[in-house]
Amino acid sequence: MKTILAVLCVVCGLAAQEQGVKAQPAQRMEITLERQEGAAWRVVDPGFVFERGDRVRFRFRASFDGYLYVMDHGTSGKYSLLFPREETGQENRIASGKEYRIPSTQALFRIDGPPGHDIVYWLASPVALAGGDAGFVPPPPPKTKQPPKTLIPRCDDSIFRARGECIDSSAGLRSIPEADDLPENLKDIPRAKSRELIILRKEGSSLVSSPVPLTGPVVYQFRLAHR
Repeated sequence: MKTILAVLCVVCGLAAQEQGVKAQPAQRMEITLERQEGAAWRVVDPGFVFERGDRVRFRFRASFDGYLYVMDHGTSGKYSLLFPREETGQENRIASGKEYRIPSTQALFRIDGPPGHDIVYWLASPVALAGGDAGFVPPPPPKTKQPPKTLIPRCDDSIFRARGECIDSSAGLRSIPEADDLPENLKDIPRAKSRELIILRKEGSSLVSSPVPLTGPVVYQFRLAHR
């Protein structure tokens, strides 16, 4: 079995609104999902249900300087580091307000693997990890043949009637309520508690906001639906 996100050829990655926070400016991150259609790329709903063979990429923007890591737990059970790596770009330092494409090279991701939801983990940190080492890369978790617990994507009938697109409302950006939901390699990384993060969803993108200044990394997941 292949992982749903297979790196192909060598592809480059927030504006959010926060209500009710008056004490300090919120720190924000925005993820936009795109699907290749012919020679063009189109922004799709975070819950868009992809078909096998579809080609996708992400756009990312944060309101702070820092570092970004992206990891995937495919429906086949395979875990892989998507970014940074040689094929998808090794420079993972991010600047406030600048938009980045993931992959940041000429690569892209291809949908593959059994139907379900790939769990794509996003780790963003305003500080370098591993004792100040900017080159830190999360090690892989212990090898497992067990795929993540996932359900077959289902179309929201009301959205399908309105747009003619299959949208699964359970897909898209999600917080991680318990440490047990993290791969073993991420459990030991000190991180902001999920309850401190506000997840907002709009048609074209997903927003993560922290009402307090971030002093360390945050981890959240993007459920990528496919059938």
